[in-house]
Amino acid sequence: MFTPHTEHDVEVMLKTIGVGKIEDLFKEIPDQFRYPDLKLAPHLTEMEAANELEQIASANGTTREFLNFLGAGAYDHYIPAAVDNLLQRGEFYTAYTPYQPEISQGTLQAIFEFQSLICQLTGMDVSNASHYDAATAAAEAVILAYGHFRGKRKKVLVSRAVNPQYRQVIRTYMQAETALQIVGDDIETGIEPDMQKFIDQIDHDTALVIVQYPDFFGRIIDYTQLIETAHQFGALVAVAVNPTALGLLTPPGDIGADIAFGEGQPLGIPLSYGGPYLGFFAVKNALLRKLAGRLVGETTDVEGKLAYVLTLTAREQHIRREKASSNICSNQGLMTLAATIYMSLLGKQGFQQVANLCYQKAHYAADQLSGINGITFVDETTPFFHEFVVKTDQPVQQVLEHLLQHDIFGGYDLGKDYPELNNHLMLAVTEKISREDIEYLAAVLQEENHG
Repeated sequence: MFTPHTEHDVEVMLKTIGVGKIEDLFKEIPDQFRYPDLKLAPHLTEMEAANELEQIASANGTTREFLNFLGAGAYDHYIPAAVDNLLQRGEFYTAYTPYQPEISQGTLQAIFEFQSLICQLTGMDVSNASHYDAATAAAEAVILAYGHFRGKRKKVLVSRAVNPQYRQVIRTYMQAETALQIVGDDIETGIEPDMQKFIDQIDHDTALVIVQYPDFFGRIIDYTQLIETAHQFGALVAVAVNPTALGLLTPPGDIGADIAFGEGQPLGIPLSYGGPYLGFFAVKNALLRKLAGRLVGETTDVEGKLAYVLTLTAREQHIRREKASSNICSNQGLMTLAATIYMSLLGKQGFQQVANLCYQKAHYAADQLSGINGITFVDETTPFFHEFVVKTDQPVQQVLEHLLQHDIFGGYDLGKDYPELNNHLMLAVTEKISREDIEYLAAVLQEENHG
């Protein structure tokens, strides 16, 4: 074990605290527990340990070996090589929290660029420096709205077509606020695309309405009536967005959303078995001072040169904590940098091209699967982005196991989260999936249903 202290350093420290030797620091611990005989496996050399770890890792199936039609909030997009190449530069990879702007200009500028790009993407006025993931960003939207109305409005409406994980995390965050009702995502309200049953629940006690765009099932819903109704009752509207879809769809800021948040994983961040990911969060100017987390601003230094600083930090944990609406005081710095590099590399045209490929390939896949006996396309009237739902005559788990035998991750079993959607399978198609891949999927499903 390496220790930077010299014998003299140790002697001075022990003398200062009034202890004769290091062993005396542990005298309160009974002898039998100080140096127990640990029954560990025989030690391995570095080469042996590396081989063993590789064998363990090889048991996992990855998107390198399998065709992947899984989505449900995490998507397998192509990541340009330049993203990792730039991301792993030492000055970025080891950068610390930017509380001292005079030595953190690079990190602060990267965050500022990220915020600017998110605002352009979402059509909102201001973005923070990110949250941990979309689920925590969803919870922060509820905290913001509850604080905005100073607890006087007691109801938050969450659509059943919002990602189930987001809804669970919201309830976990808000469980101490016993007066707050989180409603709207029950089976009775349902998941119909017209959302009329959901809209009818908006009233003067509603603080926030949360919907997803495209929704969890990939459907592109027109939220115009919902947003107008919410604003008539004085409620705020938060829209969870898939950032890739915004390459084609009208931004949430342009349809009247007060808050836009989402999962930044599609923006140059690998699946990585579930994380780390990135939650982006943007608001209209009216909510600027209620925004949780870091916010980087642009200014000039004493010499009049461009400079970047953390701004409006009164809401952060490290200053005036009793006035903070949230305990969030950090951000996913490395992930935001990855997203910033990705968006910058693609540019507006490239981003639109990726979104269009996802859209076109998903529709081709839906057409191919719709012609298979035992597979029914669920909603032929509602437009969708790169996810869609089919109903299977056979149990979904049986279908997925058959696909897995042919090296295909076949999609997401909706029955896990929606009892009313038993035997419903959701498939996601990204730009990485080729025409031949889709035709192979269709052929394997055809084989299963004629087996």
